[in-house]
Amino acid sequence: MAQWKNGKHRRKDGSWDPLKDSSTDKQTAEVIPRTPQSVSSSYTLAYVDEEFLCREELRPVRLQLELLKTEMILTERNIKSTVVMFGGARIPAPGEAAWAAKNDIQKKNLENASIYYEEARKFAQLCSQQAQHSGYQEYVVVTGGGPGVMEAGNRGAQEVGAPSIGLNIVLPHEQAPNPYVTPELSFNFHYFAIRKMHFLMRAKAITIFPGGFGTLDEFFETITLIQTKRMAPIPLILFSRAFWEDIVNFEALAAFGTIAPDDLKLFQFAETAEEAWKIIADFYDLNEETAP
Repeated sequence: MAQWKNGKHRRKDGSWDPLKDSSTDKQTAEVIPRTPQSVSSSYTLAYVDEEFLCREELRPVRLQLELLKTEMILTERNIKSTVVMFGGARIPAPGEAAWAAKNDIQKKNLENASIYYEEARKFAQLCSQQAQHSGYQEYVVVTGGGPGVMEAGNRGAQEVGAPSIGLNIVLPHEQAPNPYVTPELSFNFHYFAIRKMHFLMRAKAITIFPGGFGTLDEFFETITLIQTKRMAPIPLILFSRAFWEDIVNFEALAAFGTIAPDDLKLFQFAETAEEAWKIIADFYDLNEETAP
């Protein structure tokens, strides 16, 4: 019988593959004798050469890698659909100080907004309880992985024993993953565009809590895709009618003619976790026992 020396000969999907795998060669290359030739950066295997991978010309490859890594891990976990929770990183938990406030007015507003931290936490619990019916394959909570509303979403999922996803991005501030994200589902991005794709690719519903520029960007990106029929209509729910109608004059856009009157039907408002979940449950005709 032949003696196999090159490591694995079947891929994860069971396909036969007699070629030596790249991880084996990576390990071999790490222990070769150090000579002027072998320590030259030109000699480093291309796929482990970080300096090479960060070159400007490799941007298309990095975009592909960011798309592939998260997609492959979510597929391996059999996560088929998600509920997205967007919202402000600066909103504190009830009873906590507004760490991001720059003046007394901001402090008051942000601390009053802690009610939405609590609603986000409750909403994530409701989503996760539904997700349990499918073995956490459907309606899995996904947030931006940071503090504030994002933390509340991951926290609510963890409190009912459910996994949740965090899609972080490298930023000067607020970029560290919150401690409630499932570690194996904690991702980090360089490209905002790829991160946005992952928010939407499995989304069965999207909730938008009060937030800043990032939250506004995520809301308008989503509603534009739905408006232009590049994305199927799904529940798009804004928490706090008062906040959103104060920030964005939707009626004025329709009156001026820059959006159609029917575009105002692309989103709905909710004040509580229960109201938001009912919108989703009614949309997908869910009952207490099963998910579609």
